[in-house]
Amino acid sequence: MPAAGPVSDTAAMIAGMAPVRRAGSFVYCTTADAELAARLAPEALALVREDEGVTLVLPAGRAAAEGFDTGLAMACLTLTVASALDGVGLTAAVAGALAAEGIPCNVIAGFHHDHVLVPEPMAGRALAALAARAASAG
Repeated sequence: MPAAGPVSDTAAMIAGMAPVRRAGSFVYCTTADAELAARLAPEALALVREDEGVTLVLPAGRAAAEGFDTGLAMACLTLTVASALDGVGLTAAVAGALAAEGIPCNVIAGFHHDHVLVPEPMAGRALAALAARAASAG
């Protein structure tokens, strides 16, 4: 039986987001040192090249070992729905649900899933808010 393709229906994406917390704690770091960025890239959850430098989302322990500021530790919540890259509304629904609870978020889209980073102390509240939003999507 062939695997189901990515979900693009807005209500289905939201209802099926099923967020889970990824193990560990993560920190946003930036560097203009190309060699350091290349060395850390294999350990990064994400890497973004910007005009000002390279942003890496690193495990907090690794970031600390490299001397980066680890004051804003983030939890990574993976939306397990296989959302389509051209799907509309999932990011807005997630951001809206979290904003309503006063929870800041940063979304990183992967090919298969979206990953939402929230301040670590707010992870439980964020998971509850997203579960409630998913339940109301139907």
